[in-house]
Amino acid sequence: MQGTVDGFSYGLVTPLVAYLMACLGGALGLRCTTRSMLVAHSWRAGWLALGSVAIASGIWTMHFIAMMGFTVKETPVHYDRPTTFASLGVAIVMVGIGIFIVGYRGATGTALFTGGTITGLGVASMHYLGMAGMRLNGNLEYNTLTVSASVVIAVVAATAALWAAGQVRGFLWSVGASLVMGLAVSGMHYTGMAALSVHLHGTSSSPGGDSAAALLAPMMIGPLAFLCLAGVVVMFDPLMVMGKPDWRPTQHRPGVPAHPTVQYVGRRPLPRTGRERSHRSSRTPQNR
Repeated sequence: MQGTVDGFSYGLVTPLVAYLMACLGGALGLRCTTRSMLVAHSWRAGWLALGSVAIASGIWTMHFIAMMGFTVKETPVHYDRPTTFASLGVAIVMVGIGIFIVGYRGATGTALFTGGTITGLGVASMHYLGMAGMRLNGNLEYNTLTVSASVVIAVVAATAALWAAGQVRGFLWSVGASLVMGLAVSGMHYTGMAALSVHLHGTSSSPGGDSAAALLAPMMIGPLAFLCLAGVVVMFDPLMVMGKPDWRPTQHRPGVPAHPTVQYVGRRPLPRTGRERSHRSSRTPQNR
């Protein structure tokens, strides 16, 4: 028997709030990644770590806010606590690996492709591991083609976001990139949910685990508090807020001058002395 799946039991409230959380985490993470490219190597790791946790926390919070609107009509839905925590850890580790690759190698070529792929796979792994933590009177079944489409969306979105972070542009550039990133992450989530179907068991016993309200609401306090802390760090960093399009990285390569040398072309006139000026003024046509 197939269960009746509803991913919008609260209407548009959960999708909109989830989208805003994905945008917030993406904006903070991208700004921290951009900032890491403008500082010396000793500070770069700290900014990249802050950006990694911000992006992962935003995506994880987005996922479980959206899951609070997920119901199966014929059975209650509970969640396993260790698996749910593990999904957050997987997101932080894999997103961090991708961001560190781009942060140290640059947002071009192989580094961008590798970092974007790892980050996108981390987002998809977080989603499906979180889904594996659901406990209900039934089995979860997925459509392979739709699952593959959701993974592709995650990889493309992550690659585009890391490319935008590597452009070292102003604040509005990162805001626009975060809006696109939030839309792509939300699209990945709901594409993955569209691949889900529930095959119910014949029993009516209560599944193990905790309910969404009892588990997810307290668990989101930590990521939300971290996002607020990251927002404070970004707000009080003048280079993050007052960014200019002509930023340049602080890393100087040997042999490359800071400013191009401009050569003077043509013969430069020599300055005249006071005696020469008085002598030339005293010469008149009558004296010649």
